[in-house]
Amino acid sequence: MSRVLSARALAARALAAVLERDVTLEAALEQALREAPATLHANVRSLGYGAVRGYFRHEALLKRLLAQPLASSARLARALLSVALFELEDARTPQYAVVDAAVEAARDLHLHKLTGLINALLRRYLREREPLDADLARNPAVRHAFPEWLAQQIRADWPVRWTQILAASDRQAPLWLRINARRAADQAYLEELRKQGMPAHLQPQVPHALVLEKACEVGELPGFGDGRCSVQDLGAQCVAFPLALAPGQRVLDACAAPGGKTALIAERQPRLAALWAVDVDAQRVPLIEAGLARLGCEARVCCADAARPDTWWDGQGFDRILLDAPCSALGVIRRHSDIRLRRRPGDIDKFASRQQGLLRALFDLLLPGGRLVYATCTVTRRENRDTIAAFLAATPTAAMVPPVQWEGWPDLGETDECGVQILPGEAGADGFYYAALTKQ
Repeated sequence: MSRVLSARALAARALAAVLERDVTLEAALEQALREAPATLHANVRSLGYGAVRGYFRHEALLKRLLAQPLASSARLARALLSVALFELEDARTPQYAVVDAAVEAARDLHLHKLTGLINALLRRYLREREPLDADLARNPAVRHAFPEWLAQQIRADWPVRWTQILAASDRQAPLWLRINARRAADQAYLEELRKQGMPAHLQPQVPHALVLEKACEVGELPGFGDGRCSVQDLGAQCVAFPLALAPGQRVLDACAAPGGKTALIAERQPRLAALWAVDVDAQRVPLIEAGLARLGCEARVCCADAARPDTWWDGQGFDRILLDAPCSALGVIRRHSDIRLRRRPGDIDKFASRQQGLLRALFDLLLPGGRLVYATCTVTRRENRDTIAAFLAATPTAAMVPPVQWEGWPDLGETDECGVQILPGEAGADGFYYAALTKQ
């Protein structure tokens, strides 16, 4: 009978998969947890997320401790060291136990030749921890565990607020909910949470938005299964303001998966003439359908490339189009820490090119006087302001709908020449960008 791997060993395997195969941490953890009893799942997840969140801080630390870098083939050992360093940072487990457990995990992972190195590195760190940590903390990129190139990209775009963005991205995100007004009243649902020992409060400027004081598993939320609430960040819920939904409209949600914004549209305006949800990812399209079914909402869901309307469009124009564009996702790093490991310097230009193609294709489907809302969950000027400015310059029939005309927009974000940027952590929200265009 094979030995069950420890939570530390499984978390290290998951991190190594992210580093080696460019998979998401969630996918890597799902694979790792297949080998673990249910009693280990929570611990594996905690260690995996913590190790990924601190990876680049740990990388800088190991450069100080190692005479020469670990070989590229030693990714698993490198991942295990991040798991152990996170545990030492977390300080919930006695230091000696962390070191001993890391050495034992190395044996579990057949890293027998590296057990001595792992033991020596961790013990040296504990001896020299205070001056090492203080020295590394002087660099904001290291302090907040960002790759240097990405920290400098954010600094170039946000020279005054870049360290604020890094710090916010290094914190755990709160759990925001969207109450389904078709099935629950805001105040009644808030009271139900409180009665079940889940204190929360409403965000008064964003209808039906509620944040829990302490996060929990989705399955523990009262009414989640019967569609009374959904998990959705505050920044994402702000999409309703620039859309300005009204009865009788034909609405398209492009790049819709996993369907949170499609569902919000359906909840906010049940008397639409039509609601379409299009996404190219065949594995994620069923999530749109499942979410709508849970909430008691309907939409026409298509698995197709939004940039190629000839393959799915019925020829009738739309009054509203939401382009939730593929992007570098730097605004949601606090929820998906592996983004820092998986992004490369050339990615931002690639996303910007894709965004231009989608804008050109979808704007043709917009009726005169209609509105296209462009949204991203990133903070780069290249993908946000510059993308919209370039499209406006190249499209004579396109005009900007300035944020001052977005009825009800909350006191959130920083307005630029083309739209509004909500920065990570602002009012507890993730980082989102919105711009609205109309066809003349």
